[in-house]
Amino acid sequence: MAQKATIYKVELSVSDMDRHYYETHKLTVAKHPSETDERLMVRILAFALNAHEHLEMTKGLSTDDEPDIWQKSLSGELELWVALGLPSDKVVRQSCGKANQVIVYCYGGRTAEMWWDKIKNSTTRFDNLQVINFSEKDTGELGNLASRSMKLQVNIQDGDVMVSVDDGIVYVTPDKWKNTDH
Repeated sequence: MAQKATIYKVELSVSDMDRHYYETHKLTVAKHPSETDERLMVRILAFALNAHEHLEMTKGLSTDDEPDIWQKSLSGELELWVALGLPSDKVVRQSCGKANQVIVYCYGGRTAEMWWDKIKNSTTRFDNLQVINFSEKDTGELGNLASRSMKLQVNIQDGDVMVSVDDGIVYVTPDKWKNTDH
């Protein structure tokens, strides 16, 4: 019998001084049986970094043709495609063709560096692609904050991120490996 997803209830308060976005989102997040706490928290962080009233979590790991997070316009066009981890060159290429803006949040230390070395030359033609890396230390600490019911506060200022849950605080410094050219 297949394992079921674990449901996490998240109250996410975002204070993004860089984008002047201040909002609280009540999220119900399904954690796939193969998903780690670290990946779940990276997914929530990616949501916070791109928070918008039309931003949505997708089915994620259980579907191949959807990102982890997306934002669609009122007419159904894909405005933002957010992928986590180390997607293949093919997936990156297809994503850039489907959405106005694509952001890949990668993590995993040396493994992420090797992935980027392998695909970076084939991504230069995509003006709508951003690749942002999180350090292994930061994502490991984020994973330790995970619990089934969370009140997260995410503060963003000058590109630096502070994530707090209860008494736990993690400072995350996103490293932009590729920025959009527009």
